Amino acid sequence: MFRFLASALSFVIWSGAAQAEPVSYRLDPARSVVGYEVGFGQDLIKGRIPVRSADVTLDFRSNSNSSVSVTLNAAGATSSFPFAEQALKGPKVLATGQFPTMTFRSSAFRIGTTTAQVDGQVTIRGVTRPVRLDAQVFRQQGTDPGDLSKMSVHLTGAVNRSEFGATGWNDMVADRVVISIVARLDRAG
Repeated sequence: MFRFLASALSFVIWSGAAQAEPVSYRLDPARSVVGYEVGFGQDLIKGRIPVRSADVTLDFRSNSNSSVSVTLNAAGATSSFPFAEQALKGPKVLATGQFPTMTFRSSAFRIGTTTAQVDGQVTIRGVTRPVRLDAQVFRQQGTDPGDLSKMSVHLTGAVNRSEFGATGWNDMVADRVVISIVARLDRAG
């Protein structure tokens, strides 16, 4: 816990001295997780969706220079409930045979000292809708204060699956899907 607080405090101090130009980052897929949760009666279905590609640029002095573009492999989605995984990929929910990927493209950033909001467009089943994600940004443990080479980002938000035409089993499965992303970023180049 102390290391986490020290890391957060270091980020607050660091953010005031951040570089004046955008920094491009590579996503470390082995240490990053895109997770989801959705209600299933009184239970919760949890799962993961693999990242196919990501392009991240952060500029802590000029939010308009920051951008994120992510493509997820919807066909590779997993679920904590075996039958739900098959239904998730089927034609009534994600229809991965026709739409094997999902995308997110940022449109605006509001970056604070340790938190941020990221507005963007998410595309699921070929339908694009706006979404807002809340973010916490930290430099990774083990890095020196002011070191921008390794960042950790935790993003949270939610979408209503019905807005994307993913209406299958709506009598058993909740409409609201909670998204939780832990992204480990390494400076590109």
